[in-house]
Amino acid sequence: MLPILFFSIATIYASVGFGGGTSYLALLTIFDIEYLYIPIIALICNIIVVAGNCFNYVRAGNLNIKFLTPYFLGSIPLAYIGGIFQITKEFFQILLFFCLMTSGVLLFLQANQYQLKKQIIKKIPFFMAILIGAGIGLISGIVGIGGGILLSPILFNLKAAQPKQIVVAASLFILINSIAGFLGQIQKLDNFLELQPYLYLFLTVLLGGQLGNFLNIKILKSHILAILTSVLVLFVAIRLGLKIFF
Repeated sequence: MLPILFFSIATIYASVGFGGGTSYLALLTIFDIEYLYIPIIALICNIIVVAGNCFNYVRAGNLNIKFLTPYFLGSIPLAYIGGIFQITKEFFQILLFFCLMTSGVLLFLQANQYQLKKQIIKKIPFFMAILIGAGIGLISGIVGIGGGILLSPILFNLKAAQPKQIVVAASLFILINSIAGFLGQIQKLDNFLELQPYLYLFLTVLLGGQLGNFLNIKILKSHILAILTSVLVLFVAIRLGLKIFF
């Protein structure tokens, strides 16, 4: 079941510029995969999926590094530090549950904003942007996500940029933070070959990510894809919550 589920998640998340890290983590937890491997596997899958997104966005000329700089200044070091943190399995699962519920609700509420072509922009102070990036980066590193699914709703609600710019920003944010978090997480691993049994999942999300990019560009509207993604996130969150609390 895992390859099918990972393929579906990668397809849906990639279609709105995300990597799927939160849902990979939840599924790996539900399927009782070795706790130490869970964040590392999810971050690798994130990197594979959003790398394709970022390539397409950069090629289309939609990247704005200046806008992202303060968020990166806060997030990159904190994502690395968060990745090094040792936390209990129970705390990890509870933190993941709240990340899923929060991001699912926020994504559902912002879905209609994907339809906007232009909106009035409110400039976010440089220092506040650093703090936002730092907070998301720390949580991302600890749990093993890229953080874009948290950053995107925040930017939409603050009206920090145009919708297309926010989607691009979220993808690159996920890619860079996933790499930083991964570099922290692998320090807990004795032998990288321990991940060999999960290589099929990496191939699965590569294929799903490419399909998701195609759906976004060619077929479905972004707000519909955002609603589908939010429903998926909330479903996985509820399933994880049942495992943790009941």
